Amino acid sequence: MTTRRKLIVTGANGFVAGSVVAQAGEEWQVHAVSRGEPLLRRDQLSWHTFDTESPEALTRLFLEVKPDALIHTAAMADIDFCQTHRESAYAVNVGLTRTLVDLCRATGAKLVFCSTDTVFDGEHAPYGEDAQPGPINFYAETKVAAEQAVACLGAQAVIARLSLVIGLPVLGAGNSFLARMIASFTDGRAVAVPEHEVRTPVDVITVGRALLELAAGRHHGIFHLAGHDRLSRFAMAQRIAARFGFAKELVLAQAVATAAGRAARPRDVALRNAKAGAELETPMRTLDEGLSLILKMSETPVL
Repeated sequence: MTTRRKLIVTGANGFVAGSVVAQAGEEWQVHAVSRGEPLLRRDQLSWHTFDTESPEALTRLFLEVKPDALIHTAAMADIDFCQTHRESAYAVNVGLTRTLVDLCRATGAKLVFCSTDTVFDGEHAPYGEDAQPGPINFYAETKVAAEQAVACLGAQAVIARLSLVIGLPVLGAGNSFLARMIASFTDGRAVAVPEHEVRTPVDVITVGRALLELAAGRHHGIFHLAGHDRLSRFAMAQRIAARFGFAKELVLAQAVATAAGRAARPRDVALRNAKAGAELETPMRTLDEGLSLILKMSETPVL
């Protein structure tokens, strides 16, 4: 009888975690953790529904499961909400992460933490893993603080900085700007996209596979999970429109927004992905390759 490794995935109702849970292979016994109801039922998958901010519930889960690895995707990621609700954002993005760091330290579980390209100030791109963070909004400040907590685990942990993740939800609704964009195009409605924000988009399928590989292997330290193409969000949206058969004119250039309550965004947070390319079997991809993978995956039912 094969002994499967045990994996906990937090934020399991989310966009990135859905890709992880759906793609976890036979080698994993997956324990999905979320506040919402289960999105999938199958062998080798257990779904745990509770408030992830409860240290007691998390401790009970770790003692029960005795995980080999944890992929921590749960976060408060709405940048503007974090800017105006700092106590809540800190509790989720930093407090929860510190609790999980302590649990991994106590149990020996490998921790793969999902961070963000926006930890950088946007003025010195492209950024390698050794670049110094320089957050310019409170959301990014919380992710830097969480990274520092995770780094204390040394070789027991990976910090995976994700660039802008694109795709269609693999499980549930998720928070997919691509799905919202296509829905608008289908209705004939134009979409305004920031013209001066530059990213290195990565598809959600590749991200899910890379996170699983990082959890399974001996990798540690910081990895940038990013695509090969360095694009403005405006240029990216135009290419997506064309790929899905819509007119580029449906994509409108949006100037830098200055609305009250809108947090500052970094201008260019393109990431270098050479380390991931050298150390992971999961290939990083161009935007077009990522879109092809997304379309292929959308045609394959999740069992």
